[in-house]
Amino acid sequence: MTVAADTVADPELRKSQEHRAIGVACGAHALHDGYTDLIYVMLPIWQAEFGLGYAALGAMKSVFSGTLAGFQIPSGFLAERYGTPLVLALGTALAGTGYILAGFSQGFPLLVAALLVGGLGASTQHPLASSLIAHAFSGKRSLKALGTYNFAGDIGKMVVPVAASLLFLILPWREAVALLGGAGLLAAIAIYILIPRFRDQPSPPDKKVVASGGARAVRSYGFPLLLSVGIIDSATRMAFLTFLPFVLTTKGAGIQTIGVALTLVFAGGAIGKLVCAFIGARIGAVATVWLTETFTAIAIAAILPLSLTGAMVLLPVVGIALNGTSSVLYGSVPELVAPDKRQRAFGIFYTGTIGAGAVSPFIYGLLGDAVGVPVTLLVVAAVVLVTLPITLVLRPALKNIAT
Repeated sequence: MTVAADTVADPELRKSQEHRAIGVACGAHALHDGYTDLIYVMLPIWQAEFGLGYAALGAMKSVFSGTLAGFQIPSGFLAERYGTPLVLALGTALAGTGYILAGFSQGFPLLVAALLVGGLGASTQHPLASSLIAHAFSGKRSLKALGTYNFAGDIGKMVVPVAASLLFLILPWREAVALLGGAGLLAAIAIYILIPRFRDQPSPPDKKVVASGGARAVRSYGFPLLLSVGIIDSATRMAFLTFLPFVLTTKGAGIQTIGVALTLVFAGGAIGKLVCAFIGARIGAVATVWLTETFTAIAIAAILPLSLTGAMVLLPVVGIALNGTSSVLYGSVPELVAPDKRQRAFGIFYTGTIGAGAVSPFIYGLLGDAVGVPVTLLVVAAVVLVTLPITLVLRPALKNIAT
């Protein structure tokens, strides 16, 4: 069982472990998320190179994303058996190897195999890096650290595709992609060397839980309830992003304007992941979820009657609330799970939320076909409010985060 860095007696050692943990976790998150979004840059290139249709391109993205999502839970189990340093380092090496193989691929089957390898490696990052942060920091410090970690992922989504675009100016795409993949191999070595190894010892009993049978009861089913909030939140986010371009089109937006609008949402989302974690540490997880989810519901409904200009002004703030909730939810996982179960818990949590985000556009799309986009978005706004009573039930178990 891994012990939090706060329990280390030597303050200098504890501080060093914290710095190394957050550095490794944020670096891994930035690289892995960058690899994930690099696929969007590569799809047009691969289409032209191999003469692929849209179905084949979609299948390639699904192979990577599906493997990433599906192997997160097994990654947690492997880390429990072989240790986080080895599994996270090997996963990063595999993710880089996937892009190296993509650079050498000569056709669609080999390219799919390369993406399968890359997705398998990328599946290790979310559960293991999140668990590393949770072990290094506790309470509201863990929430802040996980918010910083979430923010780092969005930085990677911007930096890696931009780096690829710049490399394409001086190198053929194969060499450029292989070079980016090689960076994953170097990062894997750094991760294995730098990642802190925490001592194993039993976790101390939670005095608040011991003192209160009601709190203990809530703690026993708290994680499934938290997961349900995460599933609803992720489903809402993906559904909104799916229908937003169609709403803006009815207001007279062109392709360029829609691109700017999505950028505004994503930029606000990156800020929200960092800011809302710090807000959660100050006012508590439950209060922050109420704030972000309520504003999300109101803002989604408000965009419908607004003019195009008004909607564009509102979108960055929508992004803050839309994405900010996720940092608070991820930061709450350690409060509901024993330290030795955090890796599998984060694996389950990320699998559930990513899976919900993948499925929800289809489900809400069926509703959109039946009743239209405006009514569907109102339903999306109403469903997100279901998270509010759930978080009230969780309050006894989550109140530690604000202390």
